[in-house]
Amino acid sequence: MDLILWRHAEAEEGSDDLARALTRRGQQQASQMAAWLRDRLPRDFILLASEAKRSQQTAALLSKRYTVLPELNPDASIEAVMQAVNWPEAGKTIVLVGHQPYIGRLSAQLLGEQPLLWSVKKGAVWWLSHRTRHDLEQVRLKVMMTPSMLTPNE
Repeated sequence: MDLILWRHAEAEEGSDDLARALTRRGQQQASQMAAWLRDRLPRDFILLASEAKRSQQTAALLSKRYTVLPELNPDASIEAVMQAVNWPEAGKTIVLVGHQPYIGRLSAQLLGEQPLLWSVKKGAVWWLSHRTRHDLEQVRLKVMMTPSMLTPNE
């Protein structure tokens, strides 16, 4: 199973957290990352987004077909997120468009087996792969990509 943790792109400030929209820069970040992902994803990937407008706007730039799950909202726990994506049993490639701090915590837990908070830039993706080899479960980091890595001279 591949799990792509994609933090929503840059969003406006505001007091209604779920209503915050992407900024113009955020739209550009998400569009560039979506184009990069589109060239690398299998056709049958599953796209999930939180109820936050910025998360859904980010997801929509990759595909109009995505599922909104409240379990992926900004205040979600690692346990709720892992259950929502059915890690590692899902068997398909899952693209989760979500939020800090759980994306950083989930990355740390899956890769380092530590309850740490790793910093994840807005619009960045962490592409993790789960496999069993020689009866041992392994999680590998396939790619960590930020929007600035896709834009020359930034």
